[in-house]
Amino acid sequence: MAEKRLDVLFSGSVQGVGFRFTAERFANDYGVKGYVKNLANGKVGLVAEGEEKTLQKLLDAIVEDMGNVIDKYHADWFQATGEFTRFEIRFY
Repeated sequence: MAEKRLDVLFSGSVQGVGFRFTAERFANDYGVKGYVKNLANGKVGLVAEGEEKTLQKLLDAIVEDMGNVIDKYHADWFQATGEFTRFEIRFY
């Protein structure tokens, strides 16, 4: 099965609440690669690559766990680029 790339923007009170660490934990649990980072506009961006089913489980887990701080999110799906070797928290 071809790998996919998931690109998500989360908005709400998503900075300063452990959001990136939670996303990193789930990403490592699911074995996906990519990154999560705070954005200057107050949102959090997540880019992950892996099997589509696994990426959907990752997104569902993050939304379920952090739903109390997420006002909304927008997810886009692309073909994987293979550029990542692990999942990490990035800083601006």
